[in-house]
Amino acid sequence: MVFDLVPATFLLANILFIGATAWSKEFRGALNVAALSAFLTYVGAGLDGQAGLGDFNLQMNDNYQGQVVKGCPTYEQVRQPSMDGFDLEKYQGKWYEQKFHDWTQFKEVYDTTLDIKLTSDSKGWIDDFGVRGPAPDSAKLSWDKSPVANGAHYFMTGRVDENDPPGILREKGFGVEFPDYIVDVKKDAETGEYTEAIQFQCLDRGGVRVFEGINFMSRKPVMTDEELTGMHQRAKDAGMNPYGASPEQMHMVARRGENEPKIDNNWQQMWHAIGVDKVLELLAESIEDGGR
Repeated sequence: MVFDLVPATFLLANILFIGATAWSKEFRGALNVAALSAFLTYVGAGLDGQAGLGDFNLQMNDNYQGQVVKGCPTYEQVRQPSMDGFDLEKYQGKWYEQKFHDWTQFKEVYDTTLDIKLTSDSKGWIDDFGVRGPAPDSAKLSWDKSPVANGAHYFMTGRVDENDPPGILREKGFGVEFPDYIVDVKKDAETGEYTEAIQFQCLDRGGVRVFEGINFMSRKPVMTDEELTGMHQRAKDAGMNPYGASPEQMHMVARRGENEPKIDNNWQQMWHAIGVDKVLELLAESIEDGGR
């Protein structure tokens, strides 16, 4: 091991690779062709909807079970009766993401949470999006060496439009504003507090759907298979399967466990020494301040 961080053989292999890339024109050409081919294949498969529908799906106006559904539905078309009397104040707080269909989310992240709070005037909202990554099962040799192995926070902002029905939040992302539909909530039988929620985001241009995002969320970190099956059924009842809500179209969020000890190794000490954690905190704070 070199400085107790990486094996010497790993460094030697990298030196040989860099040397071959620097000195061999033929090797550089072959490497560029291979990289371009892999990129085109990956994006092309995504556009065709064949790259693993729960992981990466860029297909426009998907053909779902022989039915092509163009554009995005209205809120009224997907809103469920559970949203009657919806109280946005009660929707605030920490949610654990259980499953998602969203090509902007990396499937390798884990322990994803969303902490939603309204601004003081209740006209805006801030979503503290917490992630860790990569997940232990997706990167068995390197997951604990990541600079975000102990978590990172990204803040998304939006507004509450008084002309919208309760259950619609206006979200900002990728330079555009789009509606975030709260389609369904499940309530605690005794307290009436929201315990599960289904969110749906959709964006189209000229009648062509260019983005769709679905989130299954719960107030507890882990849900049973029966509970997740129930969420899928409610999403199906809402007519969301053509947009990515069926089991084969959604990705399960991995969980390491809230009570697991903080990762502390030479890699984490190195990231701390060079200030990576401070940079992430400053970035998160600047985004949060911008949403106030």
